[in-house]
Amino acid sequence: MNRLKALVLLGKCRGDEIWPLDLCRQEGVPESWLSELADALESGFDSDRNTIYLNDQVVNQFHGVPDLLLAYKLAESLGIDTARATSTALSRTAQVQALKEAVDE
Repeated sequence: MNRLKALVLLGKCRGDEIWPLDLCRQEGVPESWLSELADALESGFDSDRNTIYLNDQVVNQFHGVPDLLLAYKLAESLGIDTARATSTALSRTAQVQALKEAVDE
């Protein structure tokens, strides 16, 4: 994946979404990454942030790629030390923001 495409995709990541596989393919995520990152994820009903929604409806399971994992993969492909960049981030969205800031530096 070229640098510009990686930057554009990283900009679309929020940290709290699951991207459907067809969207990933449409956006140009390499198939090898999909094989590595895609999973069947289950809702955790202990808190709203762990519950999966599709079209504003709660779903028990969803097969896709967490954009948090995609953001890490993209940042790594851009040469970012992801462990260092996210060492103080406390939430998924904060981790993605830290990765974006590391790329911008």
